[in-house]
Amino acid sequence: MIQERGALPARPARRFGTSWVGLLPFFLFSFAFIVMPTAYLVAGSLQKNDKPSLQNYADLGTGIIPLALLTSIEVSLVTAIAGGILGFLLAYAIILGGLPRFLRTGVTTFSGVASNFAGVPLALAFTFTLGHLGVLTLLLQDTVGYDLYDNDFSLSGKFGLELVYLYFQIPLMLLIIAPAIDGLKKEWREAAENMGATPRDYWRRVALPILTPSILGTMILLFGNAFGAQATAYQLTGGALPLATLVISAQISGDVLHNPGLGYALAMTMVGIMAVSIGIYTLLQRRAERWLRS
Repeated sequence: MIQERGALPARPARRFGTSWVGLLPFFLFSFAFIVMPTAYLVAGSLQKNDKPSLQNYADLGTGIIPLALLTSIEVSLVTAIAGGILGFLLAYAIILGGLPRFLRTGVTTFSGVASNFAGVPLALAFTFTLGHLGVLTLLLQDTVGYDLYDNDFSLSGKFGLELVYLYFQIPLMLLIIAPAIDGLKKEWREAAENMGATPRDYWRRVALPILTPSILGTMILLFGNAFGAQATAYQLTGGALPLATLVISAQISGDVLHNPGLGYALAMTMVGIMAVSIGIYTLLQRRAERWLRS
C-alpha cells in the first residue's frame, strides 16, 4: 500500500525491555524507607486515644515544643549561614586562590571524610578536645592560663552545638559549591576585563550573581542537614537543650514525656519544613545550572 502524501509515518509500537528491572531496587528502597514511614507518621499523627483527631497538631503550640522548634531553626540557620560563608571562602581559596594543587586534593579529600563524620563519634571527638578535661582545654590552661569554662563556654550549650555542627557543615559546603566555582568560564572574566572591570567589579557584577543561586541553594541544604541531626546533639547535651529531634525522641520512646501521637505530629512538621527546603533548593539549582550551561 502506497502511503498518502503528507501523512505522518506510523510510530512503531513501544516495547519495554528488561532495563526497567534495574529500577526495581530503587523503587522498593524508596517505598520501604520513604513512603511507608511517612504514611505511618501521618496515620499516627492523626490519632488521639486510638481515635481520629487533629488534637496532636493543636498541641504543637504547648509545652516545650515551640521553643524546641525555634532552637532547632536557630541552630540550623546559624550553622548554614556560617558554614556556607566559610565553606565558600575555603573553596575559593583552593580553586581560584593560586594555592598549590596538592592542597586542593588534600582539602577535598579531608572534606569528603569530615562531611560524613557526625553522630556519636563526632560528639566524643569534641568532648575529648574541648570538654572540661579535653586536650585543648587543658593545653590553654597550662600554657596561657585561659580557662574556656570560666568565660561562659559550654560544649553542651547552643554555641557549643553550633561549633560542632560547623565541623561537617563547612566541608559539605566546599564539596557542593566547588563544581559551581569550577564552572565559572574564563571568557566571562576576560570579557569583563576587556570592558575595564576590576577583579572586584567582576565578582560583584558577574561571578557572585551567577553563583548566588548555588550558594543559597547549598545553604538551604546545610539548613536541612543540621535541622535533622539528632545523635550528635543528644550525645553532647544529654537531651538538656530543647531541639525538635530530641523532643520527638522523648515523646516516642521516653518514660516521662510519652505521647507518640504528639511526637509523630512534630515529626510531620519537620517533614514539611524539610520538604519546603528541598523544593527551594531544587528551584535554585535549576537556575544555577541554566547559567553554567550557557
